[in-house]
Amino acid sequence: MEVENHNSALTIEPARIRRPEWLKAKIPGGENYTGLLEIMRKERLHTVCEEARCPNIGECWNARTATFMILGDICTRSCGFCAVKTARPDYGLDWDEPRRVAEAAEKMGLRHAVVTSVNRDERDDGGAPIFAETIRLLHEAVSGIRVEVLIPDFKGSEAALNTVLEAKPDVLDHNVETVPRLYRTVRPQANYAQSLEVLDRAKKKGFTTKTGVMVGIGERNEEVLEVMRDLRKIDCDIFTIGQYLQPTKQHLPVDRYVHPDEFKLFKEEGLRMGFRHVESGPLVRSSYHAASQL
Repeated sequence: MEVENHNSALTIEPARIRRPEWLKAKIPGGENYTGLLEIMRKERLHTVCEEARCPNIGECWNARTATFMILGDICTRSCGFCAVKTARPDYGLDWDEPRRVAEAAEKMGLRHAVVTSVNRDERDDGGAPIFAETIRLLHEAVSGIRVEVLIPDFKGSEAALNTVLEAKPDVLDHNVETVPRLYRTVRPQANYAQSLEVLDRAKKKGFTTKTGVMVGIGERNEEVLEVMRDLRKIDCDIFTIGQYLQPTKQHLPVDRYVHPDEFKLFKEEGLRMGFRHVESGPLVRSSYHAASQL
């Protein structure tokens, strides 16, 4: 199959549905992995690495990097790809959580911290004040640390977004996840145009912006390229693209496994379009190699 993008072409061959060799990750273990796990448990913190069953958890945790997941471990949305629990939380905001995140980052000796969250749609502010406080305390606790936040869309609330931006994160990340045609299936409570607006608003305020998509969930290659063009129209800086993996049988099935050569071509296309950095590969996730993307 061939897809043309201006004067270039992205050519791929059909992939097998059976999971290929290049998608096998190392079993988590090692001294650093154990040490980080102890810190997370002691501080009563959640990580998206565990909650979303990330295949890179062994590699990243042994490198003493992790993505903190704040605002609890229950999400108000039911995205078809995500393993995080879905329900309406019966608890409020944990105002001590930012302190515990900062303390954990200090113990880990982080130079680049990634903070994400579940969706808290039952709140008008979406939990944005906790994001802001976490950013501030991380900067106070660790001199020179860079803080990247992977935020929800806050249901389009500009006030909630501004609350986060006023705390001055070093990178504002919001994932579009998939192509517009698949939103009703993949992200039923989200809106593609709204996600672009989040990134656009942050960029217009001078922030470094980042987003990512999954492939192998039913999209077509030309649709992915069109999403990338949309992102460049709003001057998005960093783009990540990785293989969708079905977390349980209750989630959306894998449509195809994308070959590493195709990911290489997506990266080439993205750099040609003008992205500052493109992280592209089968096991790539939003925060994979995040520290090196700046």
